[in-house]
Amino acid sequence: MEKKLKILFTGGGTGGHIMPIVAISRELRRLDNSLEIYYIGPKDEYSIFLLSKENFKIHAIVSGKIRRYFSLLNITDVLFNIPIGFIQSFFLLLFIGPQLVFSKGGSGSLVVSLAANLLKIPVFLHESDSAPGLSNKKVSKFAKKVFISFEKTEYFDQLKTILTGNPIRKELLSINQEEAKEIFNLTLEKPVILIICGSQGAETINEFVILILNDLSKNYEIIHISGSKNYKKTQIESEIILDKDLGKYYHLYPSLNDVELKNAYKVSNLIIARAGAGTIFEIAALGKPSILIPLPSAASNHQLKNAYQYAKTGSALVIEQKNLTPNFFWGEINYLLSQPTVLERMKESALKFSKPLAADTVAKEILEYLKK
Repeated sequence: MEKKLKILFTGGGTGGHIMPIVAISRELRRLDNSLEIYYIGPKDEYSIFLLSKENFKIHAIVSGKIRRYFSLLNITDVLFNIPIGFIQSFFLLLFIGPQLVFSKGGSGSLVVSLAANLLKIPVFLHESDSAPGLSNKKVSKFAKKVFISFEKTEYFDQLKTILTGNPIRKELLSINQEEAKEIFNLTLEKPVILIICGSQGAETINEFVILILNDLSKNYEIIHISGSKNYKKTQIESEIILDKDLGKYYHLYPSLNDVELKNAYKVSNLIIARAGAGTIFEIAALGKPSILIPLPSAASNHQLKNAYQYAKTGSALVIEQKNLTPNFFWGEINYLLSQPTVLERMKESALKFSKPLAADTVAKEILEYLKK
C-alpha cells in the first residue's frame, strides 16, 4: 500500500495566518483527497475552531515571541515558553512524520519550523505582507521555497521567492445579490458601505464609526463587522447614539462566516478596512473600491507598506489613523461614492492586481515538490 502523504501547517494565531492555511488546504484536498493534513500552533480558540471545521489534525503548543521593545514578557518567553514550544514541536514532528512543513509565519510558527529544519523536514514559507516579520526572516534562511504576496517584498532571497499573491478562499468569489439582501435584511435604498475591523477588532475604527454613525446612516447603508472583542461595547453605544428612524440602515455583526462574508463583499459599493494582506487580496479579487486605514502598531509597519503598495495601483485610498477626522473621512467617502467613473477605475485596478488562484498555485507547488 502506498504511504499517505502528510503535510503539516503552522502559523500564528490570527485570521491573517489561518485563512490562507484554510484556502491552501482546500485546494490540496481538491487535488489529492488522500492527504493527511496537520496543524501545530499556539493554543488559540479562534484558530482551532476554524481548522477543526476543515478536518485538520490539530496539536496546540506553548507559544512565545521576541518583542523588539522592552518587556518583562520577553524574559518569560525566551527562558521558558519558546524552549518548551520547541521541544513540543520536535517530538510532535518526530511522531507525525510529515513529508513537508508549510509555515504561514507568526511567532507561533518559528519553533515548529526550527524543529522541522533540525529533523531535515523541508519547509515552505508564505509571507503575506510586503515587510516580513522576524519569524519569517529567520525561517526564510533555510526554507526551500518562499511564496510572496506583494511584488515588492523586502528582505528575501529572490532565487527562492515565487510571487503568488495571498491565498484566499475561492468560495468568497461565488455570490448572489438577492441572497445578500436577505442575509443582512438590507433595504438597498442607499449605497452600501462595508466596514471590516478584523478578527481581533479595531477599537479605534469602531469608536470612530460610532462618532459619525448618524451622518453615515443618513446617506448610506452600513454593514459593520466590529470583531467579537468589541461587539458588545459597539452594540450598546450604537443603540444609544443612532436615531431610531435610521436603525434599518445599520447592520452590526461581531464576525461573519464564509457565506455571509462573500455576500457582504458582493453587495457593498465601498469597503473600509485595515490593511492586512488577507483583507486586501479578498477585496481585490472581488474588484471592490476601498479605503484602507493601516494599523499603526503593526510589526515592521507592514500594514502601512501593504496599503501604500496596493494604493499605488489605483485600487484604494489610504487614510492613516493619525489623519482620521470626521470631516476628512466624510469628504473622501462622499467624493468616491459620487464618482461612478472613479469607482469603475478602482474596480478595474483591483481586479488587475488580484491573484485569485494563489491557493491553487501554492497547493500545486507543494504537491509537485512532494511527488518528484
